Amino acid sequence: MPGLIEVRNLYKEFKTFKRREGVLGAVKDLFVRDYQTVHAVDHITFHIEPGEMVGTIGPNGAGKSTTIKMLTGILVPTSGHLQVSGMVPFRDRKRYTKRIGVVFGQRTQLWWDIAVIESFKLLREIYEVPQADYVRRLGVFDEILGLKNYLHTPVRKLSLGERMRCDLAASLLHNPPLLFLDEPTIGLDVLAKDHIRKFLKEINRVYRTTILLTTHDLTDIEELCRRVMIIDHGKLLFDGPLAELKARLVRFNQIKFFLKDRGQAARVSELTTDGVECERLDDLTYRLRYDRRKHSSGDIIRNIVTRLEVRDLIVEEESIEDMVKRIYTEGQAYFGPGAAEAEELPR
Repeated sequence: MPGLIEVRNLYKEFKTFKRREGVLGAVKDLFVRDYQTVHAVDHITFHIEPGEMVGTIGPNGAGKSTTIKMLTGILVPTSGHLQVSGMVPFRDRKRYTKRIGVVFGQRTQLWWDIAVIESFKLLREIYEVPQADYVRRLGVFDEILGLKNYLHTPVRKLSLGERMRCDLAASLLHNPPLLFLDEPTIGLDVLAKDHIRKFLKEINRVYRTTILLTTHDLTDIEELCRRVMIIDHGKLLFDGPLAELKARLVRFNQIKFFLKDRGQAARVSELTTDGVECERLDDLTYRLRYDRRKHSSGDIIRNIVTRLEVRDLIVEEESIEDMVKRIYTEGQAYFGPGAAEAEELPR
């Protein structure tokens, strides 16, 4: 059954040329240019069902934003099949834009010099939202985001966090079934990020809004998305549940333990072996970091309690930040042929 978003072999290339240095180089560029082809999005395939919240991650220049721009109709694909809600975004622009909401973290869709509420009224007219629906949705958004304190403030006087809340509300005034978010929490403080995440969860729960999120903030992914796509050098390296990604790629575990007394500290060095590193946090607290492919958690714990008297210990998984850093560094090595066998863990 077709999903809300259907993408098959989507490909986008750009032609660029290398500029020569100096005045003489600039003159030569006027007559002869060295063009290069950049494969921004390289034959990726995926589909997204209604109501899903999907996170897309990847390093800078990986092709994430280019993919979003093709899905929103801003860019035309070089080749491949792309259909959203039964429409081709770049062909059905007028009809299609009424079915989506878009928020780019560093750009605003609000009018800079007028009050926020006036921008909302203009958007209501543009999207032909009935007055009753407009009032009801604005009330819901205010309840979650706390908009009323700055509805009558010009956009240029808002903080980044306040403006982002207003941009989210503006993108959803016409109740689109699909919302595209590109770095929606970039530059925000912890409290503002928390408001945004709570709002997105509630919109997805109440209105079943499908959300495609592109971000570098992995906490956004962990708190909002069960499914994640990893794009690097234009290729889709992984598409599946976040839990599966962690199960496949979490290579290291950590055990933090607390010694009964300082007299135990002299024997801590006995725990260090191949694939096991020990870090001292304070006089009584240490952390062991171990390779899960070589050691099981059970063996490590038994080794600790056999050699040392401890008050307590805590098992910690490798953070998603560290895991994604490794993916960015080693790329397709984690997802190519034989990757699953390479990541087989001890029982």
